Amino acid sequence: MSEKILIVDDESSERLALATLLRGQGYEVRDVGDGASGLAECATFRPDLILLDIVMPGMSGFEVCRRIKATPETRLTPVVLITGLSATEDRIEGINAGADDLLGKPIDFNELLARSRSLLRLKQFTDELENAEGVLFSLAYSIEARDPYTRGHCERLAEMSAHLAEKLGLSEEHIKALRRAGIVHDIGKVVVPDAILLKPGPLTEEETAVMRKHPVVGERICAPLRTFRLVLPIIRHHHEKHDGSGYPDGLRGGEIPLTAAILQLADVYDALTTNRPYRMASSQDIALRIMEEEAARGWWDRNLFDAFREMIRNGNAASPPEKLGKAASGL
Repeated sequence: MSEKILIVDDESSERLALATLLRGQGYEVRDVGDGASGLAECATFRPDLILLDIVMPGMSGFEVCRRIKATPETRLTPVVLITGLSATEDRIEGINAGADDLLGKPIDFNELLARSRSLLRLKQFTDELENAEGVLFSLAYSIEARDPYTRGHCERLAEMSAHLAEKLGLSEEHIKALRRAGIVHDIGKVVVPDAILLKPGPLTEEETAVMRKHPVVGERICAPLRTFRLVLPIIRHHHEKHDGSGYPDGLRGGEIPLTAAILQLADVYDALTTNRPYRMASSQDIALRIMEEEAARGWWDRNLFDAFREMIRNGNAASPPEKLGKAASGL
């Protein structure tokens, strides 16, 4: 399947020349004459590269580029701004708009082809990373689906964790890591047999040992993805406790990554407030009271728990569905 390039330029002769050149190189090409049409074509054509003129009537290339980069479906699509402008401030505006490259007019076709090939290789690499993430997310959802009591658990953890991280002023990359970790935190349960995962009661010592392997297995599964470098500590340590009684490494206090401690609180609260096979869901007040008692025993960081409790009471958390599984059992 040939790579797809979209040309957005109000000069029909420029469009025709570029399109002819690129089709001759084996690319699938579409061309439009204004910014609004370019945005519409992005949504339907899904190009791998966009060649975008800056000076056009109506919506400028700067604005089109900003909108492309602000849209989740197209934000990673490379954009080359083509301009006859030479002023430094115009080039700076192009960079600020999110452009991946800039080319001056008149266009040198050899330079255009070289830069296009480079950006298309980068786009292919980005797509491969996204596909790898997609496989991991699909695996995580399939594990969740094994237990009818865990429906929606991953999304709620991702939402609650991200809200608390925002409240605490964590960086955008750590908030993003928490959203990812909310989905894949239990991916290591792929090695846990259904007889253990779905057991409607307390686990034996041997079964507990099997279940407690899942954070390490999950970290190992996700480790090859460099984009998950901030996710891995959350996966491994989201069952650690402030007093050192958690697993797999028995970390204490500040040894526990803050992001992992955040996910742990969301994990426990979500399980307490949803049904399990052997007990009904607790109300918000009862769940927080239970967690308060656990904090008094030293399980949770007191300041972090206070922030979490305030967030829940202010209504900044995902709403639980009718059912959930065993996430608060300490496993």
